Amino acid sequence: MKKLFIASVAWVAAFSLSAQTEAEQAGYQFSVVKENPITSIKNQGSSGTCWSFSGVGFLESELLKAGKGEHDLSEMYIVRRNYEDKAQKYIRLDGALNFSQGGSFADVIETINEYGVVPNSVMPGTNYGETGHKHGEMADGLTGYLEGIHKKGNKKFSTAWFAGFKGILDAYLGEKPESFTYNGKSYTPQSLAKELGLDSNNYISLSSFTHHPFYAPFAVEVPDNWRWALSYNVPMDEMIQIMDNAIEKGYTIAWATDVSETGFTRNGIGVYPDDNAPENIGSDQAHWLGLSATEKVSSMRKKIEEGPVKEITVTQEIRQAGFDNQETTDDHGMQIYGIAKDQNGTKYYMVKNSWGETGKYKGIWYVSETFVKYKTISFVINKDALPKDIANKLKL
Repeated sequence: MKKLFIASVAWVAAFSLSAQTEAEQAGYQFSVVKENPITSIKNQGSSGTCWSFSGVGFLESELLKAGKGEHDLSEMYIVRRNYEDKAQKYIRLDGALNFSQGGSFADVIETINEYGVVPNSVMPGTNYGETGHKHGEMADGLTGYLEGIHKKGNKKFSTAWFAGFKGILDAYLGEKPESFTYNGKSYTPQSLAKELGLDSNNYISLSSFTHHPFYAPFAVEVPDNWRWALSYNVPMDEMIQIMDNAIEKGYTIAWATDVSETGFTRNGIGVYPDDNAPENIGSDQAHWLGLSATEKVSSMRKKIEEGPVKEITVTQEIRQAGFDNQETTDDHGMQIYGIAKDQNGTKYYMVKNSWGETGKYKGIWYVSETFVKYKTISFVINKDALPKDIANKLKL
């Protein structure tokens, strides 16, 4: 009986170990192909400021590559400066402008030379009794104030309206520092940017859509591009070529995309599954077809969490249709910093998010090339990361 008991225990242990090994092997197994330096994962909290977090993260990686050391720059300084610009443009356009928490990479990159940069220690932007970023009340207050000013109660705009607007920003985010001490030296925001070598002219924004000519700049038509900033238009395959060249040369990418898709999980994976692939549907197709739309989404999400899935084949036409139909929307900004492959050899981009150290990979996402092809709105790179043949086509 004792021997039988021992044998039973050994069998159970072996079975448990086997099950554990299988569980460990299930899901995604990534191997890094190329990884470039990034700074620590940040958390935008309850604020619509991903554009600033990812844009600033991109600049911080630029400094690492340039040998300038690691810096923690203030996202909220840039948010505050852009709110001022946006408010003035809103009034000049008689309210016909998207006034919201959102923005674009142009709000970070194209303002460097004029506004400079500030260390986060100088302007953390949490002057309202919260330890993290929580912008609902401030955003509602700014919007309500601006709508009131827009009514022109005195038949014209007073000389005080903009000072009042800035007063709200001062109360929540803090006053704009005119000068400050950093690493034992005195700076202005502009002088710090200059010493660090940050220059708006070093960067270029790109996109890939067919409703504008290729190899020419255009303003991507999304609400958060309120500056009407220009991006150079290239074919989809060249878009991927540019991204891969940037990563290979040691650069990172500021990436604007759509994360409202089923395949962009909250656990660090971004894929675009093929809803019609037998591998994804399973053996009982009739059962799949009988599911409601909500049930299909739930089933597909479960399938994605279990491991690699069959993805769609993206063409320039499919990509364009998604944008034209507003199925591809400008939802989120992140930072691409590397390339990896899964156990099937499928290519993924390594992405730094700004939702804190969340998910399986502690704030990092693995996003398939398929997803990037389909759902990229625009992206920013250092001009030196452009392949020479494409730079020539863009006449740069």
